[in-house]
Amino acid sequence: MTQGILTVSYIAAAVLFILSLGGLSNQETAKRGNMYGVLGITIAILATAFSDHVTNYPVLAGTMAIGAAIGAFLAAKVEMTEMPELVAVLHSFVGLAAVLVGIASYMGEHNFASHAHKVIHEIEIFLGVFIGGLTFTGSVVAFGKLKGTIKSKPLMLPMRHMINFGLIIISVVLGKVFMESGSMAMGLIPLIVMLLISFFIGWHLVMAIGGADMPVVVSMLNSYSGWAAAATGFMLANDLLIVTGALVGSSGAILSYIMCRAMNRSFISVILGGFGETGGSSSSAADGAPQEVIATSHDEVAEMLNDASEVIIVPGYGMAVAQAQHPVYEITKILRERGIKVRFGIHPVAGRLPGHMNVLLAEAKVPYDIVLEMDELNEDFPSTTVSLVIGANDIVNPGAQDDTGSPIYGMPVLEVWKARTCVVLKRSMATGYSGVENPLFHKENTRMLFGDAKTSMDSVLTALRSM
Repeated sequence: MTQGILTVSYIAAAVLFILSLGGLSNQETAKRGNMYGVLGITIAILATAFSDHVTNYPVLAGTMAIGAAIGAFLAAKVEMTEMPELVAVLHSFVGLAAVLVGIASYMGEHNFASHAHKVIHEIEIFLGVFIGGLTFTGSVVAFGKLKGTIKSKPLMLPMRHMINFGLIIISVVLGKVFMESGSMAMGLIPLIVMLLISFFIGWHLVMAIGGADMPVVVSMLNSYSGWAAAATGFMLANDLLIVTGALVGSSGAILSYIMCRAMNRSFISVILGGFGETGGSSSSAADGAPQEVIATSHDEVAEMLNDASEVIIVPGYGMAVAQAQHPVYEITKILRERGIKVRFGIHPVAGRLPGHMNVLLAEAKVPYDIVLEMDELNEDFPSTTVSLVIGANDIVNPGAQDDTGSPIYGMPVLEVWKARTCVVLKRSMATGYSGVENPLFHKENTRMLFGDAKTSMDSVLTALRSM
């Protein structure tokens, strides 16, 4: 393949990636956006594989076949509830790839046109390895926290901020030593030491972040993986990898900012960690006696929904775990056929991954036009007959508005308690992922429907059909 064809192919792939991002910004165009992305990466892989830079095709074909088999297996096996963990672990692969490519690039043979070119190349290697190492271990920890194998409670080491700052300073010093090394063997020593430091920083950064911030962490690591890919592109002088990495890095950073704003938190406060360390609002009354909750039944919930004029459904991670989206859609369809207005309210950080609830509802064929963002629905709750909360907790916590002592105070939430009746589906009275108590459960107009969300929704659906 000539250099001209390779360049044109890379430009076409880059344009398709941009169109893919544009498509993914809207539910109705998301499928088309995915197709653009698939086509773009296919062109990129084929163009690279048939370029003059690749000669050992048996090795390439073997590694691609192994990777494709693993990817296909995971795609078929992973449940929707496990998507956050999958995304986190895929970020770790990008980080590790940046590390390996950086070290391999340093150990390879190069003919530099000038000393300046050599210096720039070594800076690219050092930064790429540092960002890649940090992304790798940070993503592994995020995977563990989302999976539940690592406790969501933040790890608070003494003087943790000074430790991170000191290690960054040491890394800068190692970078200077690396640049001044006279041979490859001498340069590998500070490079490997810096890599170990970046591994620790990535581990420590995410370990110090509480469970409630995990959605932000996932998008943050997405940004890191993009910058790691961009650094790898500079190392390899690959324009497409630079463009792709910059797109992923910048979009991940923007998404992190949007999610931080949705939680009324600054990006720096997330990185510094600590959120979710302790419980917030107490569920006990002023005299120390536990407050009561009002339980309800499937038949009563079905009757409430059938008699309502307007219903707003707020899904959360509990719906994803129970896989309750399909009976929820059937309930929605029946209510709409009976002239009842039904809409879904999505919080920007619902679930454990940005857009998690939107994907689940789309999978269940819920119409896009009735799935609305928090800002579009909050003012409608006072005129709503029933608000139905399915497995959500922190995103419907009134303590975010009226309890100054709550760790989530100031966080925008869906004001479900302002509806005439609020029905909450939960397995138990346990706190949400952040560990913060929810006074919503004790309000006079709240009814608790305990049990598995799918089983409960199936029972409500059966009762509705009999009415």
